[in-house]
Amino acid sequence: MRSEATPQLGGLERFASAGKGRGLRARRRFAVGELLLSCPAYVAVLTVSERGSHCDGCFARKEGLSKCGRCKQAFYCNVECQKEDWPMHKLECASMCTFGQNWQPSETVRLTARILAKQKTHPERTQSEKLLAVKEFESHLDKLDNEKRELIQNDIAALHHFYSKHLDYPDNAALVVLFAQVNCNGFTIEDEELSHLGSAIFPDVALMNHSCCPNVIVTYKGTLAEVRAVREIEPGEEIFSSYIDLLYPTEDRNDRLRDSYFFSCDCRECTTKEKDKEKLEICKLNDPPSAETVKDMIKYARNVIEEFRRAKHYKYILCLTLTPLVELLEICELSLEKMGAVFEDSNVYMLHMMYQAMGVCLYVQDWEGALCYGQKIIRPYSKHYPSYSLNVASMWLKLGRLYMALKNRTAGVKALKRAIAIMEVAHGKDHPYISEIKKELEDH
Repeated sequence: MRSEATPQLGGLERFASAGKGRGLRARRRFAVGELLLSCPAYVAVLTVSERGSHCDGCFARKEGLSKCGRCKQAFYCNVECQKEDWPMHKLECASMCTFGQNWQPSETVRLTARILAKQKTHPERTQSEKLLAVKEFESHLDKLDNEKRELIQNDIAALHHFYSKHLDYPDNAALVVLFAQVNCNGFTIEDEELSHLGSAIFPDVALMNHSCCPNVIVTYKGTLAEVRAVREIEPGEEIFSSYIDLLYPTEDRNDRLRDSYFFSCDCRECTTKEKDKEKLEICKLNDPPSAETVKDMIKYARNVIEEFRRAKHYKYILCLTLTPLVELLEICELSLEKMGAVFEDSNVYMLHMMYQAMGVCLYVQDWEGALCYGQKIIRPYSKHYPSYSLNVASMWLKLGRLYMALKNRTAGVKALKRAIAIMEVAHGKDHPYISEIKKELEDH
């Protein structure tokens, strides 16, 4: 019999998941597309590159935002948004004025500073912590290697440097735990094309365990996280989201999970590895490549992907000059040429490099080049990703907007409608992003 002390929320309850620690499970049936959970951000920070186009308080995308009168670096929809965000923004406002262009703490540091401030002003449980409190977050402190510990110490130093006058700090050991908790439990907020908008803490959403066969998907409406079913969920069934990009084969996925979250996945997909052969498709040649050649090419591809992962914000890191972006595109093209001697275009490593190349083309406004890569990507994406994948929806959306820009309305309408069909399940039919896309269809 269920204990009366078991935390519940609507048709959900927290429970002890065998071999996984805490978890979330359904107490009733949920249909595909149904909303299971909404969770306001405990704290959130808008990424610096989106300032001026999104509200720092609610993350709404608007024109004509108003600047903070002091620092001139934060922007808001209106006075209400500014007042609501002030308890958090005041941590940074004076510091921004002092440091000017040298004010550059990482999003992790900014998020952690806000958690410290929030814990002081709101020691009681918040609306974001109905099922799981921030202080209950797992830190995996015992599993941190020296490199990860050193990175945390660097973050602690930055926290003291940029926020020294505005925060009451716990001791170093407590800060190490808090940064480790943020690293394991933080969320990245993205827009409809999966562009990075910011970082946030959603405690109740963090209660969900991972599966490479997820039954829910997490999307965002400003700084509100929403969890919707992507397949039918029965009473008593555990709720699983995915912590990682599901494009890659089993070994790659589990390498990422071990590195970031300190566990390996034992879901059906990881146990059977049934999609790995398709994801690693080899060229069909009269003289097929040897097993050793394939192994070496996979190693090469993983190394290239890791390099790109480290430089995932390349368009800001590379000084916004055209030359490095051109060089980056050349690297993508050379990698594709090298891997193409062994891999089919539908191989996930080829798709990864095509996606990077498409991103560069979009940034330099080479619409034809971007469209060419997108057309090669979309069909394999639809095969490799689960149903109602945000990655597939965002690719259809990008293709639709590219077709429209290049005056191919028929193809554009078809692609945008495919994106909408997925997003209506993942985001909900009333999401502002869907309204915006439907308006694009009307305007064209």
